[in-house]
Amino acid sequence: MPCSKVLSILVMGAAAAACSGPTAGEPKGDAARPSATAGGAHADAGERIYSGNCVPCHQQTGVGIPGVYPSLAGSPVVVGDPAELARWVIKGQRPASMPVGRYSTQMLQFGWLKPEDAAALFSYLRSSFGNSAPPVDAAAVAQALKQ
Repeated sequence: MPCSKVLSILVMGAAAAACSGPTAGEPKGDAARPSATAGGAHADAGERIYSGNCVPCHQQTGVGIPGVYPSLAGSPVVVGDPAELARWVIKGQRPASMPVGRYSTQMLQFGWLKPEDAAALFSYLRSSFGNSAPPVDAAAVAQALKQ
């Protein structure tokens, strides 16, 4: 087996293990820690959820791993319809803007995310990595998940 293929398999296996969701409905990291301000708590929670769960695949800088994990910078899924983003991340419903087969991996479902946590994460993604889309609120996430 070629070295590059073995390396690809090892990288995907390690990333999949690192991306696996937490057990018993609890997020990794310190997502429940409050911050000094209400707005700051929302932003801090989103960053903590990202750092504890998304970095292994999408990297700290949000650029992903070319051909394996997509970049979140300028991603039509991230900056587009928040309802599609919620259904993709939480339920695994692929949005039309993310063609099947483009990446060799599949997005893990983060069904343990509560609407408040998901809104914090999505707002963080939409305002980080060069993105400048409006924040997402928990009510919008909850509504999207009912569909």
